[in-house]
Amino acid sequence: MPAAGTTTLLVIAKEPVPGRVKTRLTPPFTPGEAAELAAAALEDTLRTVLTLPALRRVLVLEGRPGPWTPSGYEVLPQCAGTLDARIAAAFGTCTGPALLIGMDTPQITPSLLAPALSPGGWDGCDAWFGPAEDGGFWALGLAVPDPGLVRGVPMSRPDTGEIQRARLTGAGLAVRNLPSLRDVDTAEDALHVAAAAPRGRFADTLTRLGGAAVR
Repeated sequence: MPAAGTTTLLVIAKEPVPGRVKTRLTPPFTPGEAAELAAAALEDTLRTVLTLPALRRVLVLEGRPGPWTPSGYEVLPQCAGTLDARIAAAFGTCTGPALLIGMDTPQITPSLLAPALSPGGWDGCDAWFGPAEDGGFWALGLAVPDPGLVRGVPMSRPDTGEIQRARLTGAGLAVRNLPSLRDVDTAEDALHVAAAAPRGRFADTLTRLGGAAVR
């Protein structure tokens, strides 16, 4: 386990249950296959987070833990409500700097997150923002984890990231960017992400399920 840092790392995720996760992968994949891909993406993400310096590592989960849940995490249930409310509540469990990521970017690496988690990552910085290529965001870090900075932001829209970032700057926060990433929503996304992280379980699962056939 790496040395403890000063930041709480939050992973917000759904239990990979067929028909409830990654529904936009169906078709070409079956609901069961989409759930396998979701489990693989989540496992890759959780394993990477275990290698990062953190004060706490928290899995904020809708559903129940499974065999994809490694040791080393606190597991907290997501609250009810819309995604903005669930993200806000996750930040509300923290008392110091916190960085939240989702389960849709299994290609994350320690180097991608290093700027935010370095010893001086919060010096002169109030927030870290990781934009997603679809207009959302894949990472959000807050030096002071105020739930009000997220609550009410419309989610799953092409302008979600723009609105969220404007919420931060509008509150007078100094915001730094993490690299833009593509998250996994469609089969095309899955191919792109697997190519970016060819040695991960996600890529292995996609290959086993015949991912090349969706080109």
